[in-house]
Amino acid sequence: MSKASALLVSLTGAALVAAHGHVSHIIVNGVYYQNYDPTTHWYQPNPPTVIGWKASNQDNGFVEPNNFGTSDVICHRSATPGGGHATVAAGDKISIVWDPVWPESHVGPVIDYLAACNGDCESVSKESLKWFKIDGAGYDQAAGRWAADALRANGNSWLVQIPSDLKAGNYVLRHEIIALHGASSPNGAQSYPQCINLRVTGSGSTVPSGVAGTSLYKATDPGILFNPYVPSPNYPVPGPALIPGAVSSIPQSKSTATATASATLPGGGGSQPTTTSSVVTSVSSISRPPVSTSTTLRTSTVVPSSSTTPSPTGGATQTKYGQCGGSGWAGPTACAAGSSCSVLNPWYAQCV
Repeated sequence: MSKASALLVSLTGAALVAAHGHVSHIIVNGVYYQNYDPTTHWYQPNPPTVIGWKASNQDNGFVEPNNFGTSDVICHRSATPGGGHATVAAGDKISIVWDPVWPESHVGPVIDYLAACNGDCESVSKESLKWFKIDGAGYDQAAGRWAADALRANGNSWLVQIPSDLKAGNYVLRHEIIALHGASSPNGAQSYPQCINLRVTGSGSTVPSGVAGTSLYKATDPGILFNPYVPSPNYPVPGPALIPGAVSSIPQSKSTATATASATLPGGGGSQPTTTSSVVTSVSSISRPPVSTSTTLRTSTVVPSSSTTPSPTGGATQTKYGQCGGSGWAGPTACAAGSSCSVLNPWYAQCV
């Protein structure tokens, strides 16, 4: 293989990997906590005990709207509780960091919920959790960008604040991006829920009421079945209303960890934060979309001539769930064995 060909394969592969993602870690007051990594921990006989819930999204994939009424939408596919938790104070801000870089094409809202465990979150039944919304950002008309764009611009991270009046106790944080690039077609939206165990401290007394995870959305909700490609979209963020006092999002800023800590086991058993040589770096909220420096391939491109495109022989092939067409698309249109190119809308086609 020539150097040029090797470089093209490398860049294409990097772009395909970036088609989906998961939360790699969180940072609380400068302390780094590892999250569950479905692409590696799933295959390890003795994975580390982490704060994040285990789920079967090894492909960094999503939950489709047709499954919004099932338990998969609660904390992702076949999710089970994380083995430990992180401790935060009511009013603390948590930086939630995704991996790999969220793709520019996957526009949509960023939403955060909490649910009280009424006991240890490490052994809670996900079906029993009642979720209340603490933020929910969609399309920012003033900035001219989606919440997912703001997340990517903020170092692939999202800053969420725990309500300052929240009663002390154990909670699950449900953090979610909903990608809308295919949402103009039924069952075209993509939900990426991530669940993290928290122990909240403080003197607050409020525990808002919530709803079951399987009742958060329906496939036909206006914010789920939605065309994001209209000018200045008037987007209704799906799900229940924000709790009193909450805002759609707090000003976004980026920070770097100065210490690391392991998950705390139920009843204790976590490590004390270990100081690292990192220097904390904070940046102010970005109010306008920056010039993108991502190597992720754009996904606005040539519409295939039919609803499905067979994989031609020879040439580059796209992995399952990768883009294979759309207005202006210049990437591979052939899909890996076992999948075919399906048109979701004039701007996007995907190997499914």
